Amino acid sequence: MIPLTISGTNLQVDDVVAVAHGRTVQLDPAALLPIQRSRMAVEELVARGDVVYGITTGFGRFKDKIISPDQVKQLQVNLVRSHAVGVGPTLPEAVVRAMLVVRANTLAIGHSGVRPEVVHMLIDMLNHHIHPCIPAQGSLGASGDLAPLAHLALVLIGEGQATVNGTVLPGQAALEQSGLQPLALEAKEGLALLNGTSFMVGMGALQVRRAINLALTADIAACLTLEALHGTDRAYDARVHAARPHPRQIECAAFLRQLLTGSELLRAHDPLNVQDPYTLRCVPQVHGAARDAIAYAKWVIDIELNAVNDNPIIFVDEKTGQTDVISAGNFHGEPVALAMDYLKLALTEIGNMSERRMARLVDADSNGGVLPMFLTQDGGLESGLMMAQYTAAALASENKVLAHPASADTIPSSANVEDHVSMGATAVRQVAQILDHVETIVAIELLGAAQGVDFRRQHMGKDRRLGRGTAVAHHLMRQRIPFLEDDVTLAPLIEEARLLVTEGTIKQAVEAALEQDL
Repeated sequence: MIPLTISGTNLQVDDVVAVAHGRTVQLDPAALLPIQRSRMAVEELVARGDVVYGITTGFGRFKDKIISPDQVKQLQVNLVRSHAVGVGPTLPEAVVRAMLVVRANTLAIGHSGVRPEVVHMLIDMLNHHIHPCIPAQGSLGASGDLAPLAHLALVLIGEGQATVNGTVLPGQAALEQSGLQPLALEAKEGLALLNGTSFMVGMGALQVRRAINLALTADIAACLTLEALHGTDRAYDARVHAARPHPRQIECAAFLRQLLTGSELLRAHDPLNVQDPYTLRCVPQVHGAARDAIAYAKWVIDIELNAVNDNPIIFVDEKTGQTDVISAGNFHGEPVALAMDYLKLALTEIGNMSERRMARLVDADSNGGVLPMFLTQDGGLESGLMMAQYTAAALASENKVLAHPASADTIPSSANVEDHVSMGATAVRQVAQILDHVETIVAIELLGAAQGVDFRRQHMGKDRRLGRGTAVAHHLMRQRIPFLEDDVTLAPLIEEARLLVTEGTIKQAVEAALEQDL
């Protein structure tokens, strides 16, 4: 792919995803002027000896400590070192790459007072695949993601650690291996690297893309289950959803109808059985509401990707050249934290629905005997998919703990100067955990639904057609996972199904098939 050009104004979720997976980056030449303008303003402030937070003063509670001009550079180095307090597992390289491109884009806006060399160093690290080793825990999500970004910034100055081609190296060695030299930070630059939401928004962008993929895959799984359980698609009628005009409920119902078009496994009108259980009948209402949460999260992330979330912010009047420096709170992660908490709840609900559909697939008593108990031909001797539902239930239950809103908590820091925090970094890490779980739950449902469909066709005739979309999903499942004639070790099969979900294979193939039909 051609390099992604960043300017501080047009970065989007899918751009971050592409960079996270290896796309190179370049700076828009037009961004140089505002970067240089704000940098000159900082240098003039220092030369005049003006008292400006974080430039000629200490940080946080030390805001009243004046720093002499000959110490402003050491101040920035000290800041980076002292704030590198992260703990816990190291972030995946994809997340680190997302953080790098987000921070570069934010600084490129031109209100942070850094030299162009700082932005270019971030880009060079991306393009040379130098990935700082960043512990996942330590951010309160208020004065930006201070601890994670400090570990990132350490490598820019030749300290800390980074991975290069899978090998962990000291920061300076990692840079020198690619012909790069560590930066000597100037006034304001350490603070500009650390203040901001780049961890939560970078990782958040990756989770939003996963959530979009998952929501559509869950729709596909639900429809395959509907066919396996001899359900009806009457509840997806367009008139029903037009009468309650939530737009994403309407979109979801339309997608379900597309998936099921031409299906010969659905139940015809039966006056004695006019409606299905909620997890089948109410898919548009629940999955549609989840789509709302995903869309909101994407909207917030797309804004934050191109936002100035530094402190203080440098404003230079283009006409007069007058400089105004404002200490404010754009680094506070509350918008992202609330969006991620909302997303957590929505994803948990998708998992709850999917697990209950799987429970119905394996329970002949609740599915009316349409399918054999635990989807096995020789129950008693064999357990079939009994335990697969246990795993789905365990994951769904764990999600209910993770779904507790991280943003509802706050704890003061910096001697009570930073007296309210967002916990947005915690929220986005929990989103990733919930996604891991729900992707697996949906994979288990697909495993059960494919097994159920095959049982149905054994009794009704193997030539009975599935829907246009569900037929594609079933075919892909059967390419990787056979019909289970006997008990087997299920864990590897669950993993195969999970990969079909996480890699987007089923979603992409089904969407392609539906587009051809149009």
